[in-house]
Amino acid sequence: MVATDLDKTVIYTRSSFGHPEPETVCVEHHEGQPLSYMTVTAAKRFTALASAVALVPATTRTIEQFHRVRLPGGPWPYAVTSNGGTILRNGLPDRRWRSALEAQVRAECATLVEVRAELRARVDESWVLRLREADDLFVYLVVDPAKVPDGFLADWDAWCRPRGWSVSQQGRKIYTMPVPVCKSRAVQEVRRRMLEAGELHPEARLLAAGDGALDAELLRVADAAIRPRHGELEERNWTHPGVSVTAASGIHAADEILDYFLGVRA
Repeated sequence: MVATDLDKTVIYTRSSFGHPEPETVCVEHHEGQPLSYMTVTAAKRFTALASAVALVPATTRTIEQFHRVRLPGGPWPYAVTSNGGTILRNGLPDRRWRSALEAQVRAECATLVEVRAELRARVDESWVLRLREADDLFVYLVVDPAKVPDGFLADWDAWCRPRGWSVSQQGRKIYTMPVPVCKSRAVQEVRRRMLEAGELHPEARLLAAGDGALDAELLRVADAAIRPRHGELEERNWTHPGVSVTAASGIHAADEILDYFLGVRA
């Protein structure tokens, strides 16, 4: 079973192309404009991987944002969106998973209303472009990274942690997330269901990939994993036993990641 993050792991915007520009295929349009791409090599490998393993996209994107992406090799029996807040089964949200998660968040975490109000009081339009809620679960800022005040992330995280929330910056987005909303938990639930249904061999390994701090727990629990040589984990020089790192950064890292999955699977 392979669980992989999407943005800046297997799909990329033009800012990550580098030079010379690679041959690509567009996998996402937004408001009529092309947005996200894969290299032609990565698209072929993704298709091959989807035919060989149980492949589960695992993204922080909302359901709506995930459905904009047309990954080669689909459709997907399972997908994880909203950083683990939603399990999609044949494209539809699993109500049982969401209900149980919401109960845990209510029991262990400050409310979304409280967190959003506190966050709004700490930011201003000189460096924040947008403040958004995602799937009634978490909030994120779209920022100008060069203008984020020194110490903001540390101070905001210090407020959030005792209240059961975490903070993570990935490029232009700063996520504020309830701790129970976690990709690894949702992926492990998908794995449990597939094993129970006989859709996975009992000895099937879990392989994973991701670039951000929100992916770290998923990489830790996987039997083998890989991350690209860019992103939040690279900036933190994050390592863990059993986690490989690509030689390439940017869009070409996806070629390596998918080649790694196919090689480990073989």
